[in-house]
Amino acid sequence: MRSIPETMKALVAYGKGDYRLELNYPTPQCGPDDIIIKTEGCGICAGDLKCMHGAAMFWGDEVQPAWVETPFIPGHEFLGHIVEIGENVKGYSIGERIIADQIVPCGECRFCKTGRYWMCQPHATFGFQKGNNGGMAEYVRYPKTAVISRVPEDMPLEQALLIEPYSCSKHAVDRAQIHNEDVVVISGAGTLGLGMLTYARLQNPTKLIVLDLAENRLERAKAFGADLVMNPARENVVAKILEMTDGYGCDIYIEASGHPSSVQQGLDMIRKLGRFVEFSVFSEPATIDWSIIGDRKELDILGSHLSPYCYPFVIENIHNGKLKTDGIVSKVFGLEDWKKAFEDAEGRDGDFKVAFQF
Repeated sequence: MRSIPETMKALVAYGKGDYRLELNYPTPQCGPDDIIIKTEGCGICAGDLKCMHGAAMFWGDEVQPAWVETPFIPGHEFLGHIVEIGENVKGYSIGERIIADQIVPCGECRFCKTGRYWMCQPHATFGFQKGNNGGMAEYVRYPKTAVISRVPEDMPLEQALLIEPYSCSKHAVDRAQIHNEDVVVISGAGTLGLGMLTYARLQNPTKLIVLDLAENRLERAKAFGADLVMNPARENVVAKILEMTDGYGCDIYIEASGHPSSVQQGLDMIRKLGRFVEFSVFSEPATIDWSIIGDRKELDILGSHLSPYCYPFVIENIHNGKLKTDGIVSKVFGLEDWKKAFEDAEGRDGDFKVAFQF
């Protein structure tokens, strides 16, 4: 007989904007290779918001197929305690506190077999497909190929909820290959941009600059170690960066704002032979003059996707305080208040990270 109930409370997506709180949704079944967790908490990501609002990258359009598979339970920034273990699972015990990478690698494609599991060709992920439901529910199933990490029991939930986003932030900064003589600009000081900032600070660049349109975010960036913060709506940030670098421009530009104008801004302020890291998910196309990348500046343009091999470092350094987390998780809701939680997660009231607690 199962030790957990047959039904649970869950937020379920049935279509664009058609999200429903279900009070008696079937609890996930535990197969021989699976682990079932009782969810402790789940953050709301900008991707969750864009998906709910019907962004084409999730639901498809005339040029791209749908990526989501309904009905699904959203949420990929979640963790919990093990309550059920399949008969073939070794090395884990009931009661352990665990978290998993967002990607659920297949283990069979070219990328998985060469250790690049975060680019798995089928690309199943938690929180967007019905086969791998996410953390906006009381229970979640981790399948055999989930990339699991343990979370210290004494890590507060407000910190543990940042493991997934900060791991994505770490990967973006690693892609930038920061050296101590570099002038680094991070565009966007939301949760992910601040995660990039606190990790980039450990790389000791000569100058670490953060851009954002929200003054409360810039204040948080100062507290997290930025040497300089600027608001592009209030000053000519391109001119200022050029002035402070003798007309050359910054060495590294990390785009984490999600707004197309930030792409052009970065291309204008980065030096020749600089490194441009694109992290954001955009709601609309970013149109730029590609000749800047090639003929004029010969830039290294680097993408950043997910968080490969980053969880252990992030967990350790959130736990020991080297990665700053103060004030990032600003509101925690029960799942029954999901509409208010999603509204506040838009950031209109100055919130950074909004989450659910179970």
